[in-house]
Amino acid sequence: QVQLVESGGGLVQPGGSLRLSCAHSGFSLDDYSIGWFRQAPGKEREGVACFGSSDRRKFYADSVKGRFTISRDNAKNTVFLQMNSLKSEDTAVYYCAADPWTTAQNMCVNQITVGMDYWGKGTLVTVST
Repeated sequence: QVQLVESGGGLVQPGGSLRLSCAHSGFSLDDYSIGWFRQAPGKEREGVACFGSSDRRKFYADSVKGRFTISRDNAKNTVFLQMNSLKSEDTAVYYCAADPWTTAQNMCVNQITVGMDYWGKGTLVTVST
């Protein structure tokens, strides 16, 4: 059974940093692409940082390039999202999602997530003074 559990959200001041974690089980990252997505109130969901399965390439949305970094710890079955230089517009619920058929490029560059079935419940990140 595929499971994804996010943690690490919270309140942070503009310019600050936060690291999110996604503990996953029931699949291998050799077979599934995995990514971090976010959704702010009144806005569409956006793929922000994604990891390819076979080639392990990383893809980032333009809005977070140079500020966010996705990484993985295979021994702990955990994927991280390091967020630096946070802005108020980064405020959103952040989700972790994985899929064996959707490429990381489609998730985070082309923003195509149709058919993706495995999502965590999300963790809230609030960037505010």
